[in-house]
This record gives sequence, C-alpha cells and structure tokens, in this order.
Amino acid sequence: MKTSYRAFSRRLLGGVAAGLLLTAAAHGEQIVLKVHHFLPATSNAQVNMIQPWCNKIAKESQDRMVCQIYPAMQLGGTPAQLFDQARDGVADIVWTLPTYAAGRFTKSAVYELPWLVPNAEAGSRALWEFTQKYALDEYKGVHPIFMHTHGGTLMHFVSKQPRTLADMKGLKIRSANRVNSQMLDAIGAVPVQMPLPAVPDSLAKGVVDGAAVPWEGVPAIKLDEISRYHLDVPQGKPRMGNSIFLFGMNQARYDSLPADLKKIIDDNSGADVSAWAGRTVFDEREAEFMKTSKENGSVFHYMDEAEYQNWVAATQGVRDLWIQAVDKKGGQGADLYAAARNLIKQYATRH
Repeated sequence: MKTSYRAFSRRLLGGVAAGLLLTAAAHGEQIVLKVHHFLPATSNAQVNMIQPWCNKIAKESQDRMVCQIYPAMQLGGTPAQLFDQARDGVADIVWTLPTYAAGRFTKSAVYELPWLVPNAEAGSRALWEFTQKYALDEYKGVHPIFMHTHGGTLMHFVSKQPRTLADMKGLKIRSANRVNSQMLDAIGAVPVQMPLPAVPDSLAKGVVDGAAVPWEGVPAIKLDEISRYHLDVPQGKPRMGNSIFLFGMNQARYDSLPADLKKIIDDNSGADVSAWAGRTVFDEREAEFMKTSKENGSVFHYMDEAEYQNWVAATQGVRDLWIQAVDKKGGQGADLYAAARNLIKQYATRH
C-alpha cells in the first residue's frame, strides 16, 4: 500500500515527517519521497536526470522506496525557497540552485565565477568534492545526494546583437545569481536577477534586453522560440559564468531510513553521480539543446580570442569580491579559490 503525504500540511516539520516515515517502514509500507523542482515535467532535468535517478532507487529497493515528482513548483513557493522546503520537510528531496537564495552559499558559489568551469562534468565533480571538504556547513538540515554545474552561461537576445565588450554597456541582462550579476556589472551591463522560468516573459515584455542562460535552459523554457541571437565565448573556453545545483534530501528523512534503503540512497550519491549529471545530462546534450535555435535561423556569434581576453580582464574584480565575501564570514577566501581552481584542473584533464 502506498503511503501518501498529500493530506498532510505542506508546512509539516521534518522531525514529524521522519517519524511517520519510520512507522511506514516498520509496517513494510512503501516509502514515497516527494521530489520538488522548478522546471516543467518535460524538461531535460526531469526526463534525463531526476526521473532516471528515481527509477534506479525504485528498482534497487524493489519498489519499497519510490519518488513522487512535483515539477514546476507544484508544492507551492518560489524557486528561491526550494532549499528551505527540503530543510523544513515541505519536500523530501529538491533539485534547485541554492544560490537563488542570495548570500547563503558563499563558499559553494566559487564555481559560479566567470571563466572557471570548462565543462559540466569537471565542474560537477569538483563542486561535489569542494563542498564536502569546505562548505558542508552551508547545507545544514539538508543531505546532499549529488551536486552539479551546467555547461556554462552564454547570452541570448531577441533583437539586440552585441559583439564586443563596448556593445554591452547599458544593456539589461537577466542573471541567475549574485556572482553572475557582479560579472554583468563589471562589463557595464545592467544585471536583473531572476529565476529561469521568468525569463521568456521578461524578454517578451522588454524588461530585459537579453538573458544569461546555459544552452540546457533554452528549450526547457522555450527560449528558442523568441531568441534570435546568441553571444558565446570561443569554442572550448570556460564560459562567462555558471550555476551550482543541488539534489538534496531532508536530513531527518535520510536519517530515519532503514539501513538497507539508506544504503541505496548512498549508492546513488556522491562524486560519480555528480559527474554523471554533468556529463550525460548537460555536456553530451549541448548540440541537442542548440538544435531548434539553429533551425529557427538564429545567429550564433563566438568571440575571438582577443575579445575573450578583454572580457576576462574586465571581470577580474569579480573573483576578488568572492574572496572578500568569504573572508567576511571567517573563511580563507584566497586559499579556497586556489583549492577550487586546482580541483577544476585535476578533473578537466580527465574529460
């Protein structure tokens, strides 16, 4: 018999929920994990990452532990509240960008700095290891299952066609996070921070001139239907920013699982699963994400090396701002930045 949590209040505390989970397990009932995220059910993230992960734990538990996925914020709230929903037990598992909640994941956000992450596989493995070593204190109440980056941010426009640093001055550009906003500010643009689902409407209404979005996000929000110009870095170079993602579980729920089911979660967690998310869900599908934009006749402009270096030089201060923010919280920003870079170099050579 399936255990349903729909009748309970969405504000159910994690501790109470954990007790109910233990009771269900003791009676041999099926454990249903509520998985909440902000993109549509048809998105790459659900179809090729969240659903396969859920299918795997169901198979390995012989259906004793299954997921009930709630896409597109169906449990309520905003994308910025997803981490707290996992912490508070509103959802059992969430997939989210922690840094939608600005200022709380300062150390982890090192991998959102520009010109750092060369591909999602290396970025994801490095992010997992860095977080485990240096930043777990930022995730209290939530048990990370895997973490990842995407393939890097580029810019998409409806009617504007900037090519150089000078062309960016005064343009209103959607940013995903604080670090991305700092980068845009450094190049003379006007950052407008918003979650991914808000981008198409903002572009259509002229709230922003362009949007910083990875290729993976384009079909997910049907951005390919309105954007006609794409500004990117030289092929193979680290892009102008990134985002960190968390697939994490309410800590009390995780702690309350029977040992054999907890082992199934553990076997589907960690660095290798993080690398899988980066590689198979993002890196290997980039051409697929670009396909409809190419078919609609969009213009693709790749900076040359000299222009790329102009952007890198203009944004040097963004790294320094991150170091200062870490230092203010009692960390050693310069040392952590060096550690983050070393991890990227280590894992990029394996790609």
